[in-house]
Amino acid sequence: MPRYAMVIDLQRCVGCGACSIACRNENNVTEGIYWSNKITETVGTFPNVRYHYIPTLCNHCGSAPCVRGCPTRAMHKLDNGITMHDPKKCIGCKYCEFNCPYGVIYFNWEKPHKFWRSEEAAIPGGTASPKELVEKVGGQATPYSNPERTGTAATIRPKGIVEKCTFCDHRVAKKQLPYCVEACPANARVFGDLSDPNSEVSVLLGKFHPFRLREEIGTEPHVFYIRGYNPARYRATKGGV
Repeated sequence: MPRYAMVIDLQRCVGCGACSIACRNENNVTEGIYWSNKITETVGTFPNVRYHYIPTLCNHCGSAPCVRGCPTRAMHKLDNGITMHDPKKCIGCKYCEFNCPYGVIYFNWEKPHKFWRSEEAAIPGGTASPKELVEKVGGQATPYSNPERTGTAATIRPKGIVEKCTFCDHRVAKKQLPYCVEACPANARVFGDLSDPNSEVSVLLGKFHPFRLREEIGTEPHVFYIRGYNPARYRATKGGV
């Protein structure tokens, strides 16, 4: 049985946000909720300023606090290491959200994609309302919903339950990469089987010294970061005596 993990190369990552856009489109993620997000930090004093960007997502922890705290087993581990959520078992207690030390689990307070249910036109008498547009294109709730997600755990999750990244389990089951990995133009994201010493993730983790977010608390995250962008420059020289 494979044990899936992701390696994010911070030297290759350019902070373009393609991963977040791809995730939102692939998984029908509604506004205000971020399965794929980022930590941003600006350090220094102008004009000597540096910009740090660390992409974030569910860490699919080997020892997942969200799973331990779920009273209905809606949050559970698959044999391949993916931390999954069953919306049919979720009662909206939010124990998983409170237990997650990474802040990557979100609660749906409102009916998803409410914009497309609005009857207000951008220009009254001049443009169609979102609701009218949905009806014209034959949509259900949002015209751009991904049909491949129909019938899966992330079709369009209802109000009153939690949701999070699933490593695109529906794609992984078909031997396809998570869509954020597929969409990354810089190939900064690498996905694969940790139990296979010849997989790309195993090779990278053996070649570089990786780090994980808050790994000191013992959650055993399965999202690893390697390298890091350093914009510092110095004058080319051979030195002197």
